Amino acid sequence: MKGLLWLIAAFAVAVGLSIALRSGEGYVILFYSPWRVEISLPLFVLGLLAIFMAAHLFLRLVSHATSLPARVREFRARQRQSKGQQTLLQSLQALYEGRFSRAERLAGQAWQAGHPVLGSLIAARAAGRMRDPGRVRQWLARARAAEGDEWRQARQLTEAELLIEERRFEEALDVLTQLHASGARHIAALTLLLKAEQGLGHWREVIRIARLLEKHRALPEEALGAIRRNARLALTEQGSLDPEGLARLWRETPPDERRQPKIAAAAARAYIGLRDCSTAHRIIQEALEAEWDPLLVSLYGECRDNDALARIEQAERWLKRHPADPALLLTLGRLCAQRELWGKAQSYFEASLASQQSPAAHLALARLSDQLGRPDEANRHYRASTAPAAFEPSVR
Repeated sequence: MKGLLWLIAAFAVAVGLSIALRSGEGYVILFYSPWRVEISLPLFVLGLLAIFMAAHLFLRLVSHATSLPARVREFRARQRQSKGQQTLLQSLQALYEGRFSRAERLAGQAWQAGHPVLGSLIAARAAGRMRDPGRVRQWLARARAAEGDEWRQARQLTEAELLIEERRFEEALDVLTQLHASGARHIAALTLLLKAEQGLGHWREVIRIARLLEKHRALPEEALGAIRRNARLALTEQGSLDPEGLARLWRETPPDERRQPKIAAAAARAYIGLRDCSTAHRIIQEALEAEWDPLLVSLYGECRDNDALARIEQAERWLKRHPADPALLLTLGRLCAQRELWGKAQSYFEASLASQQSPAAHLALARLSDQLGRPDEANRHYRASTAPAAFEPSVR
């Protein structure tokens, strides 16, 4: 529409000029001694227009000729950029296809073609998949030298991930600390930070980060639960825990995690190691009320204290709900042996063996026979405790 309006305006000007020039009888005199030239006014106007147009075309031609080298450089730069982008896409395709050597080579070409940071990062990832730490460090150094503010986080995340893959957790933690100092606290950085803290054994930090990731739903609940459980197990099993530290750790443990068999068993073992049998028994009882576990049942009879009779009563109540449970019968036998109830202890040990052949039950019977002065029976059970058949469950 705009072009049509300009065309109409040009036609209107041309018609106006033709009418004005046709009706006029003027002329123009050009005098340059000793010459004198007379030209009609319409011809003079047409001549001026022709000179103007020729001058305009000449200036355009000169301008185009002087700018031609710059235009050629821009064209070649666009060609290089287009080729670099195509090479970059090919390197990404090769990386995801698992063709790491080709991906590194193409990324190097993209680095030379004007994509220094992204090409270096792709090449570093490819070198990392090929387990070549030297090449990884070389490409990361190139990315670091060429990066600006817009690429710094991408380089830091890539570098941290590759350092974690090489199990260089301290260096990865330093990079992630720098990343957090810049204000980047997104899920990818937290996930890498979790892996670095796991590698360094900073279990309290692992638990804290796992809680943050749980709020963002960054990982499946089952995976985060396993991470927290393993971290609490590692904290509980540390030999440097004193009674106060162990009590504080247990108070910090959420109630739902306290009832998990592995965590409860680790805490019970720690309290048994500190000779705090009453706390260990209470932890085991609470966990067994939530979920029955043979390992916890076995631990219930390990620590010797003055409440063996109360534990026997509790275990017999459990036996009504879990009859013929081999671990529970073995624990009852051990508790009765602690109180020197030899007859009951022997009957429980034999019932455990009848339910399932186990080296622990044979060994318990052997020790009981030694205490009762029955060497032949003790030797028989000692031999049975080391026989391969004692490790296989009986078929009933």
